[in-house]
Parts: sequence; structure tokens; C-alpha cells
Amino acid sequence: MTMHVLYFCDQHTSSLGGAQVSVRLQGEYLEAAGGIATWVAPAPRTGPTSDSRCIDLPSHALSPFEKYTWLWPATRHLDAIDAALRARPPVDVVHVQADFWGAALGYAFARRHALPVVHTMHNRVDVGIDAVIPFPGLLYAVLGRWQRWALGEAVPRVADGWSYLAHFARRAARITAPSRHFSRRLESHGVVSPIAPDVVTIPNGIDDTVLERVGRSVTHTHTVPTVVWLGRFSAEKRLLEFLRAVTLLNVPCSVRIVGSGMLESPARRVAPSHVTFVGAVSYDEALTEIASAHVLVQTSNGFETQGMTVMEAVALGTHAVVIDSDIAAELPAGSCTVVDSLSDQDLADAISRALQAHKPGPRKQSYRSDFAQSARTAQMLELYRSVISAG
Repeated sequence: MTMHVLYFCDQHTSSLGGAQVSVRLQGEYLEAAGGIATWVAPAPRTGPTSDSRCIDLPSHALSPFEKYTWLWPATRHLDAIDAALRARPPVDVVHVQADFWGAALGYAFARRHALPVVHTMHNRVDVGIDAVIPFPGLLYAVLGRWQRWALGEAVPRVADGWSYLAHFARRAARITAPSRHFSRRLESHGVVSPIAPDVVTIPNGIDDTVLERVGRSVTHTHTVPTVVWLGRFSAEKRLLEFLRAVTLLNVPCSVRIVGSGMLESPARRVAPSHVTFVGAVSYDEALTEIASAHVLVQTSNGFETQGMTVMEAVALGTHAVVIDSDIAAELPAGSCTVVDSLSDQDLADAISRALQAHKPGPRKQSYRSDFAQSARTAQMLELYRSVISAG
């Protein structure tokens, strides 16, 4: 049968970010397998896109620093979604890949149309909110209000990120997560579906075509050993800590910072002269930056639910330096160096060791298929079929 999946996102799939890239790829590979994909999200700052598969809802700028948008979920949005879907086949399953306004809209739409919900949990909501929001209790109160509207019933007070996610999970047909360690963490905090209490691990994949093209074409052209750091410039990503460690390196190297965000000004102030700020780049360009580097460094700890840039590095044969032991445990043996502590000196020592030990070499062909999106789509299609057949 032809399967129509309606994806709900917090951010538009045209914006930068691991979750957005993943959701876009999932839909495109669903279409390649004969299915139908439609994405619902706040419109980007530049306005609605021309892609008829995207339902772009009126939005507001989220902050002056980044290109993200948001909305206050309401019934008018559900009406707009219904109107946009009249020209498309009936929806078979709602796939929520969001935590906030996107999640509320997804569950409300599913309740309106009696559709099953698959919910992929991408983020450590508790860490993200507590690290970024000055008064997290106020935001949890807003989230609770949205949740009560979405579910159409009273739910217990949202005390923290885990209880918030758990309230949604109890109305889902299946819960998935992108890594084994995050699946176990969700289960331990009661973020499970009563229908199927085991969280299904389906990692985010990498575009097969781009991975093959970049992996075969990119060579190490830098004249000195090169380190790349890629991500959002926010506190939980620990960019400033990385730059402090860079000043302590005992190996001559070039450092490339890929991304953007609210910490760009302080980062530029502390960065030494051999650091280059590349800026925000496309998905293809990001993979090229990773493949061209000798070492990729990821400095977040206890926040990443998969660590997609590390997976991409391993798939492309670039050695990774990571701090988060949970992320390291998901990687093939020998593909990463784990930092023993959060100290700047230990991070610098680990980067120096990695640069000295891992020179440019042949691509790791055996890793590529492990991380390809086509394999992940096959897993997800099987899950969709089981949810739909269960009614």
C-alpha cells in the first residue's frame, strides 16, 4: 500500500540542525520507497517555501541570533493543516519529531483524526531548557498549557523535562530514539508508550548519495593537520571550552569552526589566530568539511542523544574526539578518542594525541553502510506498518 506519513517538526526542514536534516532525509527516502511525505512546521523567517510537500504555518522569530522560528499552537493551525491536506492522499500515520509547538500540533492533529502517533525523541529537553532558559519553571508551565490543549484532557503538572515527555508518550503508539543510550534513559524515566513499552532505537542516517560522493571525492588538501568543530554556538555545545583547549594544543594545526549562533561574538574574541570561522553551511558542505579534516571534535557532554556529527565523521573515516562516554559507546572500536574529564588541558591533550596518531588514510568503506539513511528507512517502514496494522 502507499503510505502517507505526516511529519511534525519544531523547526522547518530547510533550516540548519541535525534533527531538521534527519527529518528531511527520512521523508525523502520514504518517497523513494514509494510512500508520501508531508512536513508541518513554522514557516522560516524568509516566509513560506514553494515546496508543496511542506505545510508552512505562520511563525515568529525565535531569537535575534539564529534563523529559527516558533508559533503558539492553536486550533487555527489545525484548520490550516486540514485545508492544505485536501489536495493530498489521506494520512496514515502522524510522526512527531518535535518537543514543543510541533509536538503539541502533532498530537492535537492525531486526536482530531483518530490517527496513530509515532514519536521520535531527538533531544534532552531537561538539559536544553535548564541550560538556556533563565526561569525554566515558567517555560514548563507554558508547555503544560500547550500539552493540555493538544491532548484534550487534564494532565499532571509538568515538573521537568522527563515528566513533560512522558505525558506525550502515554498517548503514542510507539516511541523511538536515535541511540541505545537515549532509549534506555527514556525508559528509565517512564517516557514510554503503554501500547509498546520498549523504546525502539533507530539512529538518524546519512544521505547515501552524498555520503558516497563525498567519501569518494574528498581528499585531505590542508597543508597542516586540521581540526574541525561543527555545531550550534550555544552553551550546551561547549564551544568556548573547546576554544580554550585549542590555545593549549602542543601540535601545530589549523582549526575550523562550522556553524553559527548566539555565542559567536564571545567565541571570536577568545579564538586564537589559527582558528577559522566558516559560518553556517549546507548539508553537503558540512560533510565535506568533516571529510577534509584530520580530526573532528565534539565537546558537548550529557546533552547529545546521538551525536550526528560524530557518526558522520566515523562514516567518512575521520577520527573523532568526544567527551560524552555514552556517545563513544555507540561508535565502532578505534574510531574515536574519549576525553577523560571536562578539563581544558585533558581535552587539548586528547586532540594532540589524535592528531599525532591519525594521519590521512583510506576511507573506512565498512562504516558507510552502517550509517546510510536507506537502512534506517527500512527499519522505520517496518515500524510504520506495525502501527498502522494495529489500528
